[in-house]
Amino acid sequence: MNVRPGTDQYQGHFGNYIKLVPEGNLIDILEAAGQQLVALASTVSEEDSLRAYAPGKWSIRQTLNHINDTERVMAFRAYWFARNLGPELPGMDQNVAAAHSGADAVSMADHIREFQAIRAASIALFRSLPAEAWDRRGVASGNNVTVRAMANVVAGHEMHHRAILETAYGLGKK
Repeated sequence: MNVRPGTDQYQGHFGNYIKLVPEGNLIDILEAAGQQLVALASTVSEEDSLRAYAPGKWSIRQTLNHINDTERVMAFRAYWFARNLGPELPGMDQNVAAAHSGADAVSMADHIREFQAIRAASIALFRSLPAEAWDRRGVASGNNVTVRAMANVVAGHEMHHRAILETAYGLGKK
C-alpha cells in the first residue's frame, strides 16, 4: 500500500497526523514506527513511567494507553468503512477515555505488550484489505474520511505522540 491519501480523502484534524507519515509502503512504515515506539518506551522504568512532564498532563503510561486506545478506534473505523458497514461512526473523547482507563495501575511493560498486539492486529487488517476497500468512505468524528486516510492516521497519531515522548518527556536522550 504505497498511495498516500489525497486531501480530498480526509477532513479536519486527521490531516495533522497524515502529514507526519513519510512516503513509502504503509505496512513497512507501521512496522518500523511500532518498533521505534517499543524501543523508546522500553527505556522507561516502571517508576519513571508514572511521571508527567507538567501538572495536568498525562503520565507516560497514560500517554501509551492513549496511543493504544486511539489505534484501536482508528483501525476499527478503517475496518468498518472497508467492510461498508455503515456511513458514520461517533467521535471519541480522549479525556473521558483516559479518565476511565486506569492506565497508571497497569505496568509500563503491559502497556508496551498491548501496543505490540494492537499494532500487529492493525497491520494484519491493513494487509488483508482488498484494493477496492482503500477508497471506501465514511464519516468519523464528523469528518469525511477514506479507509486509506484512516490507516495513515493510525501511523501518524502514534508518530505524533512518540515525538511528544521524545521532546516533552525527554525520552531517548542520553
